[in-house]
Amino acid sequence: MRTGIVILVLFALLAGAGYVGWILVKRSEPVSLPEPTGTFQVGRRTFEWTDTPRRDPFADGPRKLSVWLWYPVAKSTTGRKVEYAPDLWSGLGLKAPLSWFQGPFNTLEDRALDRVAIAPGRFPVVVLMPGMGLSAPMYASLAEDLASHGYLVAGVTPTYSANLTVLGGQVIASKKAANPSNLGDSSEQAQTEGDHLVGTWAADARFAGGMVAKQLPNSVETALGTSYVGHSFGGAASLEACRLDQRCAAAVDLDGSQFGDVVTKGVRAPIMLLGADDSCITSECGPDAKNDADRNRALSLLKASTGTSWCATVPGSRHFNFTDYGAYYLAYPLRKFLPLGSVGRRHALTVQNGYVNTFLSYALYKTPAVGAPACAT
Repeated sequence: MRTGIVILVLFALLAGAGYVGWILVKRSEPVSLPEPTGTFQVGRRTFEWTDTPRRDPFADGPRKLSVWLWYPVAKSTTGRKVEYAPDLWSGLGLKAPLSWFQGPFNTLEDRALDRVAIAPGRFPVVVLMPGMGLSAPMYASLAEDLASHGYLVAGVTPTYSANLTVLGGQVIASKKAANPSNLGDSSEQAQTEGDHLVGTWAADARFAGGMVAKQLPNSVETALGTSYVGHSFGGAASLEACRLDQRCAAAVDLDGSQFGDVVTKGVRAPIMLLGADDSCITSECGPDAKNDADRNRALSLLKASTGTSWCATVPGSRHFNFTDYGAYYLAYPLRKFLPLGSVGRRHALTVQNGYVNTFLSYALYKTPAVGAPACAT
């Protein structure tokens, strides 16, 4: 009896040691972001911009933002590849002990070129807003794909709402008032907090879009206006920014519950709502939705909007399938604890990027869209 127990313990120890060794090998192997599908190479620059007239609601002084810009680059351009999360931005990874099950960012190969020249020509601006607590660099897959199709993509990290941003060479952590934990529930308090906070994010988005035009006046196609794309709470902010911007060309909400006046006042420009299998943000609940709390808000938004509306679901997806978590190395069992669905993680990014590019091409360039996904109202 004792001999059997000893054998079982030894076997468990050996199996555990083998698993640990396997993870150590796998997490050290290089992985890469998906290959952009457009005709341009992609460059990246980072900026720190101050909205001088606007007081930061969460700190003394004017609102300061970190903005990452992805942009089209001529195919013949050569240069040094960027680091996915350089310097202090490496803190975007999961914290210990979960970080042990995630591949380090220095093994993630980014395809963008560092601060090379923008391709000749003029390109429309797309402002990219992250989900609550997340940061713009964690959407490089989407940003680089858009840039390869000829867009200037300004990724905004909302200061104090993101778990981590970097300004002035210092890490800036989140604050509770700017990063409420209850936005996912259907309580009246959550609705009130979200409606209030979305105004700050929408102002961030509009400011960033305007700054791109000021910084790159010879590269921006102003006639096509500004488009707003966001994930989660960033999706809500994108819709609200589009409502407020007379020159908004289009807005995309990636699996984000809607907040703000846009829910009742709608949007004039074309919009796309792209949801996960367990959400109702498109006005139709996915097959794995646990409740329909978001359905009425989406229906109200769609009924109030006067532009073209597209609605679709990425089959087998969950909330994090719309982020770069689809490209990270994630060891078992970590994958099971994150909101990632049964769909192949890189495949989900491919589907998402395809939807966004097709929609923006339709909205900005009037490209025919056969079989465009209609919304249920």
